[in-house]
Amino acid sequence: MYFDTDPAQHFVQSGKKAVPIHRVDRKAWKKGVDGLSSVDLAWAKANGFSAAAGETCLIPATNGTISAVLFGAGDLSSESSPTPKDRLGHARLARTLPKGNYILAGENPTTEDQLCWAMGGYSFDRYRKRKHATPKLVLPSGQQGQAVRRLAQGVFIARDLINTPASDLGPDNLEVAVRKLAKHHGARVATVKGDALLTKNFPMVHAVGRASAEAPRVIDLKWGKSTDPKVTLVGKGVTFDTGGLNIKPGASMSLMKKDMGGAANVLGLAHMIMDANLPVRLRVIIGAVENAIAGNAFRPGDVLQSRKGITVEIGNTDAEGRLVLGDCLTLGDEEKPEVMVDMATLTGAARVAVGPDLAPFYTDNESLAHDIGAQSVARLDPAWRMPLWDPYQSMLASKVADVNHITAGGFAGSITAALFLSRFVEQTKCWAHFDIFGWVPSDKPWAVTGGEACGIRALFAVLSKRYPT
Repeated sequence: MYFDTDPAQHFVQSGKKAVPIHRVDRKAWKKGVDGLSSVDLAWAKANGFSAAAGETCLIPATNGTISAVLFGAGDLSSESSPTPKDRLGHARLARTLPKGNYILAGENPTTEDQLCWAMGGYSFDRYRKRKHATPKLVLPSGQQGQAVRRLAQGVFIARDLINTPASDLGPDNLEVAVRKLAKHHGARVATVKGDALLTKNFPMVHAVGRASAEAPRVIDLKWGKSTDPKVTLVGKGVTFDTGGLNIKPGASMSLMKKDMGGAANVLGLAHMIMDANLPVRLRVIIGAVENAIAGNAFRPGDVLQSRKGITVEIGNTDAEGRLVLGDCLTLGDEEKPEVMVDMATLTGAARVAVGPDLAPFYTDNESLAHDIGAQSVARLDPAWRMPLWDPYQSMLASKVADVNHITAGGFAGSITAALFLSRFVEQTKCWAHFDIFGWVPSDKPWAVTGGEACGIRALFAVLSKRYPT
């Protein structure tokens, strides 16, 4: 496969002999489980199985193998809108069950039910050997099986890239990753790099990345027919963030390999779009930089030119991502796409507001907001709309430039960052900004600690409905 982790290791084609996994609702447990004998049920009850959420019971066959798996779903049937925890809880089985083939029992398991198997079994093993054999889930043949693999690969691309340390994923290797993706799907890539950023009018990207040993760049991927509707994805690709001259303390710097999480996520989403052959003219724009420290680093108090023509006063060099995005959004906006989405690990304020699980997003397009919200629920990919509260624009006032890129106070940091970005988007029909975390801080059934795809399954569903094949 063209990225580190291949989801194929988690699946097997239909037709293989497999152990059924029964997801059991606690309220229905007393009535028994279709396909299990009274002896099987007695075994489960004797072992204390009550169908509480997360409970697992292995049912033995007479020859000593496993004949079935029971997984407790809690009171799932009583909930009108199950949470991801309820629906995706069985994902943990992909890293706890013994080696073998398994199949989800019952009628018509959903794409998300099957996808979460790969999500739960994911392990980033680039620098170590996997400690245990991988149990495999039987997938149906045809379109649903293809859809599960497509989504899993998109998620794995995002996770792999975020998990890779900056020593192996600086701007140079991030460009290599984009070119691998492009080659796989027959896309084209152009790059503006180093001092050429100044002559090609990307002054903020250049300023943020010029202190690094690896040259900053704008990576521009294009795919699809030029006559199809234009969909543009913009990703923050800060491969490591020291904070610049406003240097971060050590504890805040330890996870900064993930500061290219926006770029990783849009590349995962781009894979889904191209693999599904959606009838769109896709463009992916990534500002790939390292925010390093050297004698030529940009400084607090500097005033930067921007591609848009807006002058920007620098309030803090640790708020560099929005500067990179500003130039990249301007480039995308110039061709007036129907939809433009940017994704970035942008502010700590977003984490304070909604925590690590939710992907907060901003848009002033009501139709797009509705679609993202609906699909985030349907696809168990939680996102939460935040307000583009225009009166807060005044917080970005500067006495020496058109705008300051941060506020003087500590209020509404994620909102004001989104408002700053909105100044670089004028001609796009529908724009959304995602201020994602890109990281799972502690193990969950569907994800181990590490890099995470945030909102891209929901966004793919939105685009698939708008531009059906």
